[in-house]
Amino acid sequence: MTFLPRPCEPCDPPGYAVLALPQEIDFCNAAGLLPLIMTAVDHHASGLRFLVLDLSGTHFMDSQGVRLLDEVRRRLPGHARLRVVAAPHGVASRVLELSGLRRDVPVYDDLAEALREESGTATGPGGGAGGEAAA
Repeated sequence: MTFLPRPCEPCDPPGYAVLALPQEIDFCNAAGLLPLIMTAVDHHASGLRFLVLDLSGTHFMDSQGVRLLDEVRRRLPGHARLRVVAAPHGVASRVLELSGLRRDVPVYDDLAEALREESGTATGPGGGAGGEAAA
């Protein structure tokens, strides 16, 4: 599966980069996704405040997906924060919950919620809060 994330500059709000991730994230493609995501981050340079990774179309994700998101979070410049979108009852959301990454990365139920500037908390399945202070 070939996946090329491309920032959607005309439709992304200022300070945001939104990347839709593939239907599957596993050992076959996770390592190749990291440099593509980081290239998009570099493309936005100093203006990036939020990187939003959209997993709403991701139907399968294993521990390599968790490692990918954690590595992206660690590599982001200090002024940028990671936000993740995952279908509330989807596999990606459940994997993020089980792995504990949901405690460190805010996960939103839909893209509109993740793009809201005043969005102070992330809700997960059952209405739980992931938490992120508004920048």
